[in-house]
Amino acid sequence: MSRTALRICPLCEATCGLILTIEGTRVTGARGDRDDVFSEGFICPKGASFGAVDGDPDRLRTPLVRKDGELREATWEEAFDAVAAGIRPAVERYGPNVVGVVLGNPNVHTMAGALYPPVLLAGLGTRSVFTASTVDQMPKHVSSGLLFGDANAIPVPDLDHTDHLLLIGANPLESNGSLCTAPDFPGKLKALKARGGTLTVIDPRRTRTAKLADRHLAIRPGADALLLAAMTYTLFEEGLVDTGELTPHIQGLDELRDAVRDFTPEAVADACDVDAGTIRTLARELAAAPTAAVYARIGSCTVPHGTLASWLVDVLNILTGNLDRPGGALFPQAATDRTPRPAGPSHGFTLGRWHSRVSRHPEAKGELPISALAEEIDTATEEGEPIRVVVTVAANPVLSVPDGDRLDKALGGLDFMVSVDPYLNETSRHADVVLPPPPPSQSPHHDFAFNTLAVRNQVRYTRPAVPLEPGRMAETEILARLVLAATGMHGADPSAVDDLVIGQTLGKAVKEPYSPVHGRDPKELAGLLTGVLGPERRLDMMLRLGPYGDGFGVRPDGLSLEKLLAHPHGIDLGPLASRLPQPLKTRSGKVELLPQPIADDLPRLRQAVSERSAGLVLVGRRHLRSNNSWMHNVPALTGGTNRCTLHIHPEDAAGLGLVDGQPVGVKGAGGAVTAPVEITDTVRRGVVSLPHGWGHDRPGTRMSHAAQDPGVNVNQLLDGRLLDPLSGNAVLNAVPVELITKL
Repeated sequence: MSRTALRICPLCEATCGLILTIEGTRVTGARGDRDDVFSEGFICPKGASFGAVDGDPDRLRTPLVRKDGELREATWEEAFDAVAAGIRPAVERYGPNVVGVVLGNPNVHTMAGALYPPVLLAGLGTRSVFTASTVDQMPKHVSSGLLFGDANAIPVPDLDHTDHLLLIGANPLESNGSLCTAPDFPGKLKALKARGGTLTVIDPRRTRTAKLADRHLAIRPGADALLLAAMTYTLFEEGLVDTGELTPHIQGLDELRDAVRDFTPEAVADACDVDAGTIRTLARELAAAPTAAVYARIGSCTVPHGTLASWLVDVLNILTGNLDRPGGALFPQAATDRTPRPAGPSHGFTLGRWHSRVSRHPEAKGELPISALAEEIDTATEEGEPIRVVVTVAANPVLSVPDGDRLDKALGGLDFMVSVDPYLNETSRHADVVLPPPPPSQSPHHDFAFNTLAVRNQVRYTRPAVPLEPGRMAETEILARLVLAATGMHGADPSAVDDLVIGQTLGKAVKEPYSPVHGRDPKELAGLLTGVLGPERRLDMMLRLGPYGDGFGVRPDGLSLEKLLAHPHGIDLGPLASRLPQPLKTRSGKVELLPQPIADDLPRLRQAVSERSAGLVLVGRRHLRSNNSWMHNVPALTGGTNRCTLHIHPEDAAGLGLVDGQPVGVKGAGGAVTAPVEITDTVRRGVVSLPHGWGHDRPGTRMSHAAQDPGVNVNQLLDGRLLDPLSGNAVLNAVPVELITKL
């Protein structure tokens, strides 16, 4: 007999509510939950395929431990014994920095991935930290840190109320949104147009999003910051700056005006391939709209001036008075955010507190560029020991990082490696221990990260839809035991990790004058927490201490886990609202419009006015039925348009004598790959496009469907040397390539 259960979808940033159909312990169907307070029934092909993702037969069911050179099934006890034996001696002999921790994108899609990696990093004390953020979004974190003092204070467009939306380097109809959590992003854009609003899309490809736009500008790849700087110049030159209610909260307006004086529309037009008149029109329309928002994403982050482009997005929102304004770009308030502190000067945001050992890349947000991971392993210097041990959690950097071939070899030479991963993939195949988490149906779910980026304040939580199968271990317990094994506490009860965090958090909270529990006994508060096991108790604590919380009884109508469980479809906390100056953590207590690191990087942007690639340049692309390298092993999500082909404009193809389907070599600084040609006018002339996440052809993996149509690894065209200097983010777009037509 079948039954149904609620589940929040973990397969992309939209976080849609699902109703699962379950037969026994198997998920046989998924549909949108019409009663979900956030997604209201919306579902995309990934969510509809939840059962296929969940039940993939290639998912590992038991730990693997390397014995005599081969990975073999082992007990959980054997696996964690091996982890402790592999990590602790290296730390004790060489120091904590010889342990490299690599966190992949899926961490932010799981409850365990949010709660335990910070404890692991704190316990290890390593500075060798690498995440997917530096091949994705680190420029936005850095620009937000410099502007607002908090790298996680990222404004999102108020999609439901804006009159004018300008998207640059973003394709939400296929990505479902990123750094902007919005179920049914397509529906929200259509609603914007239906109410008379304007949608402008700036992208070198005519994406599905661009086809919906009132205006699509096929900008030259990599010129985003130049275009935005010229729009900023125009606002100043034509007297269109109106900061409105933001005025008391900003500083550096005059300095900003001087800083952009060289970026006239006429000066940048050729470099952008957008005429000066159009640039001025973009600025004028943005200023004239009753409300407006500029939103940029990965296409503007993974380019040579990613941080400057991210900074200019918020500068334009500020100069038009649209930051922190309904209908503009607002700061969400998640239910598990820390207790809001009083507004005022704070500690600010600092870059480069330490540097990578080999190339001396500066740290950003506690991380080093993941492009530097290979050299930090395989290169000896006098600056300290190389990385000897790697811990990967839900990460596949061999495919997601430039020059995967070099990283592949480097991982093979480690002293020890442990991977937390459901698959034996291109990266985890090198591990000495593989710890497989259960399928998502067997895990609880709360979106700690994505609710801080949501276009409407709300809170939802779903318990596991299916009980843990015999022999499985909960992902939260896996990561808790990993923390203990890696930090010298192997064998302790995994609940000790949660108890430690609860004790530390409540101990700090009772000392904060603005906290609702100021002056109370932390042990008494810990005793009031509800929930099954430590992860739920931690969620309860965060909810009760948070901005909507009950304050452990201080506000009887406030949130708690008990109240949230009584609302299985979630609790709506209302539309986004103005919050300044409270979110600001700069040293001045104001929005600092021209931070010194930004000012120091502007000469590099001025040089870009006259720089241009004479040949073809490469850009990436997204597929609605994919998410990086996760889902190519699911038959329902591959095929059709989700193929690894090289898009090229018809005129470029004709000039090279290429025909549809013909294999062609693509050569970059990091190597060459061969892919079939797909001729299409959806890319502009001079641009070719390959999707990210493919290349499933390495031996020793256990992803049978992905191996049948492996595609090619686009990141192998990159050698890892091209980085945005402020953020350390890899340059993945606007990269010069050469096509080899005779193979």
